[in-house]
Amino acid sequence: MSLQGQRIVVVGGTAGIGRAVAEAAAREGAGVVVASRRRESVDAALKRLPEGTEGHVLDATDEEAVRGFFERIGGFDHLVYTAGEPLLLESLADSDLGRARRFLDTRLWGAYTAVKYGAPAIRPGGSVVLTTGTAGRRPMPGTTVAASLCGAMESLTRALALEIAPVRVNVVSPGVVRTELWRELPRADRDGLFAASAAALPVGRVGEAEDVAEAYLYLMRNGYSTGATVVVDGGGLLV
Repeated sequence: MSLQGQRIVVVGGTAGIGRAVAEAAAREGAGVVVASRRRESVDAALKRLPEGTEGHVLDATDEEAVRGFFERIGGFDHLVYTAGEPLLLESLADSDLGRARRFLDTRLWGAYTAVKYGAPAIRPGGSVVLTTGTAGRRPMPGTTVAASLCGAMESLTRALALEIAPVRVNVVSPGVVRTELWRELPRADRDGLFAASAAALPVGRVGEAEDVAEAYLYLMRNGYSTGATVVVDGGGLLV
């Protein structure tokens, strides 16, 4: 299946993996709609994306805003959800429950809301691609919230694949990827994490957003895949 001439909506499409998906889809001839919470992020993304790309400001945690967004944009072929706060890494004892809830609001409930209001506008043969992570399968100390989210996203994907069939629903599970999601770590800690991860991985490097974007395009193209989790982690689950 070609993405040429298709219309793809990327919620969270102004930075990191989401922007890489938007750029890759546009190179294949798709029309792209990106949405993000901050106007400055939308404007910056539109400067990088091809002319004709649509950009919208959208708070994915605001149900009425999400409903209105999908009512305004009309029909499309694929919905990609990559929106999320920076990674939340903290011990259970030191956890801030308010921050944990906000983390899940954007990543889990934001995705749920986007599918609820976006699915009716998806054209025949279309799909939804969500985002999880490998912490659900291989948690470490400090990842209680992240691991909970990842497990929930995989379960949600399988349930949605039945709930909104024949629209296909899949999820991508990245490993360590060099994106803005790590920005709250001090620079030295972030560089140390990337270096240690690269040394441990079979592929010998951490991922880039462009590596992971290919999995989203595959799932949009492949009309026989639904309810699946595609792991893109450089072999991290093996070591």
